[in-house]
Amino acid sequence: MGDCEPAAPELEGEEHLIAAAKYIVKALGSNKNLTDDARKTLAELGTQLSNMTVLNENKGDGISEIKDRLNAVEEKIMNWEEDQSMIWDSRPEEVSEYLNAVGEAQKLTERLENLCLNKDDDEYKLLQRGHDVLQKAMERLEEEFRHMLMENRQPFEPEHMSFRYTEEDVVDGVSIISFGDESIEESLHRDSVSRASEEYIIDLINPDVIPELRGIVNLMSNLNYEQECYQVYTSVRKDALDECLFILEMEKLSIEDVLRMEWANLNSKIKRWVRTMKIFVRVYLASEKWLSDQIFGELGSVNQVCFVEPSKPAMLQLLNFGEAMSIGPHQPEKLPRILDMYEVLADLLPDIDALFSDEAGSSVRIECHEVLRRLGNTVKATFLEFKNAIASNASTNPFAGGGIHHLTRYVMNYIKFLTDYSETLNLLLKDHDVEDPNSLSPDMSPTTEEENKSRNSSGRISPMAHHFQSIASILQNSLDDKSKLYKEASLQHFFLMNNIHYMAQKVKGSELRHIFADEWIRKQNWKFQQHAMSYERASWSSILSLLKDDGIQNPGSNSISRALLKERVRSFYLAFEEIYKTQTAWVIPDIQLREDLRISTSLKVIQAYRTFVGRHANHLSDKHIKYSADDLESYLLDFFEGSPKSLQNSSRR
Repeated sequence: MGDCEPAAPELEGEEHLIAAAKYIVKALGSNKNLTDDARKTLAELGTQLSNMTVLNENKGDGISEIKDRLNAVEEKIMNWEEDQSMIWDSRPEEVSEYLNAVGEAQKLTERLENLCLNKDDDEYKLLQRGHDVLQKAMERLEEEFRHMLMENRQPFEPEHMSFRYTEEDVVDGVSIISFGDESIEESLHRDSVSRASEEYIIDLINPDVIPELRGIVNLMSNLNYEQECYQVYTSVRKDALDECLFILEMEKLSIEDVLRMEWANLNSKIKRWVRTMKIFVRVYLASEKWLSDQIFGELGSVNQVCFVEPSKPAMLQLLNFGEAMSIGPHQPEKLPRILDMYEVLADLLPDIDALFSDEAGSSVRIECHEVLRRLGNTVKATFLEFKNAIASNASTNPFAGGGIHHLTRYVMNYIKFLTDYSETLNLLLKDHDVEDPNSLSPDMSPTTEEENKSRNSSGRISPMAHHFQSIASILQNSLDDKSKLYKEASLQHFFLMNNIHYMAQKVKGSELRHIFADEWIRKQNWKFQQHAMSYERASWSSILSLLKDDGIQNPGSNSISRALLKERVRSFYLAFEEIYKTQTAWVIPDIQLREDLRISTSLKVIQAYRTFVGRHANHLSDKHIKYSADDLESYLLDFFEGSPKSLQNSSRR
């Protein structure tokens, strides 16, 4: 009904009106001269009385006209109710005629409402018919709106976007399972999905029908049917968003599903989540927002609701996966993947805040910030767990061959890989203290100007550098403990030489150099060289002492005892054969280090042997010389290959 003033009781109203009219007549009879204001008021009263008379005279004709026109409109609208085809699938003229009919029904209904009809009036039934016709029309428009939204959806093809991604980008899911995984160096890779800083708008619906959809929305909104329109749109677009996640291969997983998942499978799903978040937010949601603006942009706050409501479940599904990862066990192998998740969500946060900027989207914004905070806490906790795992990695048996321990390879390749996340780690670890810096070995703090890259703008060492140096110190302490499992002092030094050299080379040849700095590298080089010299002393001092003249003179004279000389030479050969058998089984994986140690050993041993044999050539016959200097030099080339050999009953002469 129109905005009609409530009528006073009929009898009381008429009595007042008659009394007022009598008073006016009496006043006019006694007053021959009227003021201008009185004349103006009386003229307005006369005009109003005249209009009321005309209205009463024409009311019957006006109602008749409205009835005829409403009948015609009703017939036009109801004809389409009997037709199974869709109006907007027919000719444009048919669409125009239908919309004109709806507009005409709206006008006629408004005219009837303006008459302020009572429910007892016959004309009131006509008003009810008008409302019924509009209700039918709105139901039909709602159906047409749904049909157009569904039939004009455009296919979503992420493979054609700039975020190209294939299964080849997914590295082996068991890349960092344990400290015993020797393939760690080759299997650690960061996903190469490009970072996108701009939104990409795609057509989610055929752009040709958007003006038609907007027209339906505005018409239904004018008739206060925007709620029905919004519900249809939300339902259709929610299904489209669910289909988008299906195309992007994002399953709907509960937190329990994620926590029970095997790492290889979970690793793959994390990578897919990272890729999906970029495409979903920057492409699909951006396009969804644009579509909502195009269709509902003229309806104010309804526009934001029509974007948020269908988008919210899909966003919460994705964020639920992030939450599950944040509450799972803090296993070191998960750290790079959680960092990937943290970085992509942090990168997308401004986009998400902008898309869900209004009150309607506040819950999505809040959840995004909360998941990001939890992922950050998980990074810090997992990083600490990684350090604890190094410290607690105890061994009961010595590492075979004295080579590079699995723990050393794992840790150094792990932190090398983490340099890709320098900015994020520095941010997250800045308030995360390591142990007392005074407890670190003195070579943990770079001091030269050349090392400033490991420091922040304030001149202090960066949080990540401080933590990485702490990790290196913990690793070296663990290696010291493992070296004590060897019975031979020579093998203890040999093992530490190998591992410290590996650490220094890994830092020197990677981005770790900027974190540890050259002073740290120089000190590690000095350390492994000291262990190399200690190895030589422990291995060869007693053997080389056999090539000295002490103890081979005849008693009471300075002459050489042939018997003692022969015994000394025989003892040297036996000792050399024993060390040959032992140290050909030892291994130096680094080719240059292996060559350097062979040369250093050869210079000492061969020179001492040549000198000794040459000095006593007159006392030694060929039958006493089992190996020439060239033979020994050749045999030394077999050392440190990790393949045990024996010189018993064999000769290269």
